[in-house]
Amino acid sequence: MANPWAGEVEVMLDGERHVAKLTLGTLAELEAELGEGSLLDLVRRFESGAFSTRDVLALLVAGLRGGGWRGGAEDLRAVDIAGGPIEAARIAAQLLARAFTVPGSA
Repeated sequence: MANPWAGEVEVMLDGERHVAKLTLGTLAELEAELGEGSLLDLVRRFESGAFSTRDVLALLVAGLRGGGWRGGAEDLRAVDIAGGPIEAARIAAQLLARAFTVPGSA
């Protein structure tokens, strides 16, 4: 089970439960993967609803890797994410929110 106080989010891939979490290392990888702007630009895109599927995929890969998953974007493209694209976007937004929110402050 995911621990929201530790920034964790639960993701179901092909019916298997995984924990995702954005760590400092995966945030750095994410920033390099996205190539342009900063993580704050990514947060703004999610807040305004202007994010892309590329943003969602990159966030999910980073979060899953932060939770110990050893796959990459190619692997994630080949699995069923429970809830489909809408749930994937919700999980990505939740990962961002939990990475940049102090527990108990909201």
